[in-house]
Amino acid sequence: MKSPRWLNRLGSSCLIGGQTVAAIGRGRINLNDLFEHLQEAGPGSFLIVVITALAAGTVFNIQVAAELTKQGASVAVGGILSVGLAREIAPLLTATLLTGKVATSYAAQIGTMKMRQEIDAMQTLGLKAMDVIVAPRIIAMVVMTPILTFVATLAGVAGGMAVAWASLDINPAVFLERMRNSVPIDQFWVGMSKSPVFGLVVALIACRQGLQVGGSVQSLGKATTTSVVQGIFAIIVLDAIFAIFYMELGI
Repeated sequence: MKSPRWLNRLGSSCLIGGQTVAAIGRGRINLNDLFEHLQEAGPGSFLIVVITALAAGTVFNIQVAAELTKQGASVAVGGILSVGLAREIAPLLTATLLTGKVATSYAAQIGTMKMRQEIDAMQTLGLKAMDVIVAPRIIAMVVMTPILTFVATLAGVAGGMAVAWASLDINPAVFLERMRNSVPIDQFWVGMSKSPVFGLVVALIACRQGLQVGGSVQSLGKATTTSVVQGIFAIIVLDAIFAIFYMELGI
């Protein structure tokens, strides 16, 4: 009986993840390659993450502030915005942006190398593709996704704070004080705990798709597009699993 495609994909991703861990354990990661991919996943994505999170925080707070003001509860504006950003919006937004920007780049880069038979040439020279190509990219995404999530949270709060000051005349110092008093620190860690998992899964999917590219340009384009679709779908599924998990913990 033929196994389902999703199970084959999951198995392939787990295999790549295991080989990456083995590469790290062997100490075979090239630091120059790792630094290059850290730059691509982090500073290279910084601006788009900040701009998008700033806009998201601004729009979110406009809607929330309008409803809370009608109900005479504008005092809760800062707290609701911060919980929403730290717990859900910032991790999801950051992971989705990195899927569209970085993961597609990974799939295209690795797929192009596969088409040009560069990976085969590496193996002929005794180099492992996982050590040279895959592992640095996965490490970069796991490291940079939570950092950018934190940056997105700050940018979103800044956008919401500006709206609260302009539309509700809430002083930024008062806004931050209300936020600090109403947002438990565990809400922040909920969002941060998701981020490296999102980064890991998105990177695994992108690298797997790149390694599966055939000899045609069409297969390269398909792999790049599929990495985005599967990456976003995986983020949504994982976020639902996290929601259930933290609900069971009462967080």
